[in-house]
Amino acid sequence: MTAYELMIKTNYHLIKGGELTTPQKANITRQLLAAQSLPDVVRWGDMYPKFFIPPDRDSKKFQTVVPMSPATQILSQNSYELEIIRLLHMFAPEDSKAAVSHIVDETLSRLKKTCFGYKRCAKGECFESAIVTLRFLSTVAPTRTDWMKKQISVFNSHYFDKRRRSGVLMYFWLCLLELPIAIAEPEIHLYKNIMLSQPVRKQKKGEDPDLHLVFANIVRNTLMRLPEFSLILGQNKPLTMWDINKLEVTNERI
Repeated sequence: MTAYELMIKTNYHLIKGGELTTPQKANITRQLLAAQSLPDVVRWGDMYPKFFIPPDRDSKKFQTVVPMSPATQILSQNSYELEIIRLLHMFAPEDSKAAVSHIVDETLSRLKKTCFGYKRCAKGECFESAIVTLRFLSTVAPTRTDWMKKQISVFNSHYFDKRRRSGVLMYFWLCLLELPIAIAEPEIHLYKNIMLSQPVRKQKKGEDPDLHLVFANIVRNTLMRLPEFSLILGQNKPLTMWDINKLEVTNERI
């Protein structure tokens, strides 16, 4: 299994409510660290990864955790690196913490030099890269509230500028699921009616069969962060699918 495949599989497992043992976390850390790029790999500057540069696939882009279908290397490569480092930050055992902390600190410094990560750029796929940055910050730097609020402001100011891929909004909702509640709650209120109006998503040809369950869990568990929905929807447990009209777990609409 490649580092990319492991990163995607782990994300899906966690979003669906799965848990990992300490040995499993250590094993994931070991495999991801082993995928770190060698010093002689050509780096393209601060707009692109420093530690985890995706392997060349004849210009084919790597898909994001929530599919946003990257058309540029800026989104594809930054998503690849930031999502891997995010998992390392979450899972690193004691003997790897120093190395991972260095990677995180250097990556935060790099992001501050990018237009999408710090300078409110929403042009092209800098807009989508800003969302990936927001998710990264929510995990590795949850106290940097001003930085996260800046990324949210970019999203709210420019999301409706043009028609965007369906995964863009879902990726933002994933951020709202994971952000500190003080930051996330007003945003969830802002988007809750759109969440509730989402049609039940059907699996697309060639797509990971778990992806529609990932989407269902993102919507349901993000809404559950609001008190009025947590009482209706019950405990934060894995879903088979959500029923929009009744707001309850069901097996009938897969």
